[in-house]
Amino acid sequence: MDPARIQELLEPFLSAQPWCFRPTAGREESSVASSAILSPRQLQNILTYIDLLIRWNSSMNLTAVRRPEEIITRHFGESLFTARHIFPLASEDCRLIDVGSGAGFPGLPIKIWAPQIHLALIESNQKKATFLREAVRTLTLTNVDVFGARAENFPSTAEVVTLRAVEHFAQILPVAARLVAPKGCLALLIGGSQVDQARDLIPTLAWGSPIQTPLAANTVLLLGRRDPS
Repeated sequence: MDPARIQELLEPFLSAQPWCFRPTAGREESSVASSAILSPRQLQNILTYIDLLIRWNSSMNLTAVRRPEEIITRHFGESLFTARHIFPLASEDCRLIDVGSGAGFPGLPIKIWAPQIHLALIESNQKKATFLREAVRTLTLTNVDVFGARAENFPSTAEVVTLRAVEHFAQILPVAARLVAPKGCLALLIGGSQVDQARDLIPTLAWGSPIQTPLAANTVLLLGRRDPS
């Protein structure tokens, strides 16, 4: 696939204006630029990642999405959309934990977006963890750890914790929330029907308004901040 086509497919996610976080119903425009252009290296990393994902997907079920263009919009688009909203809230050399990484989304695309972050990918399925290690090696990414065990056993916290489309949401959400450091952020890519459930399960976080993701009928980005105390 041509890198220009990747940029074109990602345009709705890169041009959507990020909003400043406010734990109220109101919104306020961010000072972040309203559009972003991926570098040639970022585009090449995405292309390499897609090729690797398709090859591995032929022998193990990493994703039900098979078409390259749909992989870009469904997986990379939502992941980069999340990255653009996270980094007005956190520094680009922060620690980030991706809980239930699966095929690496949103963690690895966020790392491609912000290569300075220290990334931990938590994936208890050993075959998927092996794929993640191969993806990290192939993309020559640094400061990335693959934790091939349950999130309950992860030994540290991070300024940003991400969670996307996991099974047993009600069980894993409290675990993910405990990994958020003071002043940190929990970023959820979830269905709109799960927003109230997330707020009810974790009332200790200050939740922002759900942000509709481009091209998705029912996927929202929900951000929660932890009080520094």
